[in-house]
Amino acid sequence: MEFKGQRAKCLALLLLVAVCVQADFVEPPQPVASQRSFAESETRLPCHYQVEKGEKVVQVSWYKELHDGSKDQIITAHFQDGHTEFGRYSGRMRFESASPTVNSALLISSTDESDEGSYTCHISTFPNGNFERHITLIVWILPISNLDPVLLVEGQSYRVAASCRAVGRPPPRLSWDTDLPGQSQNRSKEGGSVSSYYSLHPLRSMNGKKLDCLVWHPGLQQPRRISNRLVVQYPPDATISAGTGDWFVGLEKAELVCGSGGYPKPQNITWTWKGGAVPDRATVVGGRLVFGRALRMNDSGVYECVARNDVGVGKTDYMLTVKETSQQKGPIDNLLLIIIGASAGALVLILVLVVLLVNRYHRHKNKKLEKELSEKTEEIQSFSRQNSFRRLNSVSTDPRAQPEDYALLRVDSRIKNSQMSLERPASTLSGKWGPPAGVEVDELGRPVVWHDGRESLRGGAEMDREKEERRRRVESYLKSSNMSLDSGLPSSLVPLKAQQDDGVGPTEPDLGHVGEGDPPHGEDWAPPQSVDEGHVDDANSSPYQLSEALTNHFYYSNGILRPKPHSNAILLHPRGQII
Repeated sequence: MEFKGQRAKCLALLLLVAVCVQADFVEPPQPVASQRSFAESETRLPCHYQVEKGEKVVQVSWYKELHDGSKDQIITAHFQDGHTEFGRYSGRMRFESASPTVNSALLISSTDESDEGSYTCHISTFPNGNFERHITLIVWILPISNLDPVLLVEGQSYRVAASCRAVGRPPPRLSWDTDLPGQSQNRSKEGGSVSSYYSLHPLRSMNGKKLDCLVWHPGLQQPRRISNRLVVQYPPDATISAGTGDWFVGLEKAELVCGSGGYPKPQNITWTWKGGAVPDRATVVGGRLVFGRALRMNDSGVYECVARNDVGVGKTDYMLTVKETSQQKGPIDNLLLIIIGASAGALVLILVLVVLLVNRYHRHKNKKLEKELSEKTEEIQSFSRQNSFRRLNSVSTDPRAQPEDYALLRVDSRIKNSQMSLERPASTLSGKWGPPAGVEVDELGRPVVWHDGRESLRGGAEMDREKEERRRRVESYLKSSNMSLDSGLPSSLVPLKAQQDDGVGPTEPDLGHVGEGDPPHGEDWAPPQSVDEGHVDDANSSPYQLSEALTNHFYYSNGILRPKPHSNAILLHPRGQII
């Protein structure tokens, strides 16, 4: 029991030490860590212990755990004795810092696959004891790959066209990038070696097509591409072409060209004629048969071209017939054809230009017509609005109208006559319409009736002033009424002046030439009177009656005197047409 108690105390102490270790180590922060590195590269294993106040690192040691569970010491550093390297690790592994007791990181200069394993960093301190960190190192080997192409021949059976191999750690993965119809097969071996084979039926159309191998590995940011072009050999396919089809006697520099094709390209091309040698002075230059002289009639016959490569032979023949004269048209005919073609092209160009110009002209004309139509429409609309205003302001002169309509003309006549009577002095009124001689009249030409005898005693100057004052007031009133009527009444309501040529009724004097105090020209002048269905207008109507007539038949709007609308009114056009 006592032994068990001591064991429990030891475990608690170790746990406390572990907590302290976790708090005191700067890197790695965890007791157990894992790290990845690549072969043939430098690897750093971190180990940095932060001492407390009053604590001192005495010794630092690195160990590697072997497969049998034992530990192999790598390097040791003492705060006084310096550092020591051991065994096969000497020269390959060293401390990163010149003060190993401060920074105890380990550097592996050239990492090897055998360096993979678990490493321990052991720190001895005073007075707190020993502390450790465990780091597992994983070594990756970037893949080493290659591609082996296979030489194929057209007509062969289904077979491997290319093989791709790669070795790495961890084992890589292989794939193919191609548009060729075929299948791939992958194989793996121990030690991280993989292989892939691509098989297909070889055809001449596959020659030169892409067949790339892609190598995938976690140590590569993107797959490694091994470029490859498929090689398929096939026999020549010979063809003969001639520069002309018109063979005639005397033709110079005649030749036949043999197109061989095939892969690889044929290096041996031969010509035969009628099964024998070619004619004299006919030489073979590459794939061409050139006649070094003018053609003759006996050069006619069958010419054969034979092309050979490493795969097979291609043959073809050509029948050459030499005629006495040329069957082609002469230079003049060719020039005529050129002229005709050029003329046709120019005619087509001219037609195109004409069509474009006509189209442009019609577009311009349409735009102009649209503009004129718009202007006419606006003008018609303006005329319609003016006619509407004229219809509203017009008054009917139809004889079937009511007497009230004719009263408008009478009112205008009264105003005109009153104005003329005001403009003449009272002393000028004579004739059958004037007052008796020696009778005093007022401003309107009417005899003065004296109701009070005292008024006759007034002085002549005072009477004249009163008459002049009354005359100015009435004249001002009538002129303002006349101006309103002249500006507001339509043309159909203006009274017609009597014509002297008619010989009927009195004539209206020309008031513009009559001076004040002068009698008007003509005999027995009197204010004109208007007759309406047997009723005679009184020329001596008072201004009150005129004002009442204006109020009954007119209304004042915006400074213009306008006739009042009537249900029986008929609107007249200024030209006299009934609207």
